[in-house]
Amino acid sequence: MNKFNIEITETLQKVVTVEAKTLAEAIEKVKEDYNDGGIELDAMDLVETTYEEFEGDL
Repeated sequence: MNKFNIEITETLQKVVTVEAKTLAEAIEKVKEDYNDGGIELDAMDLVETTYEEFEGDL
């Protein structure tokens, strides 16, 4: 029997609406809110799961 290291990657995605003067300002507001815990992604935001052989060091 062989052993394999399998990497599981989940991609979460959410769209939020924010008011700002520019796109750059809107992105910065969302980044800050996300980093401060004001925006959370959970299992309902799952859009993709992939499984691949892991070839790095464990």
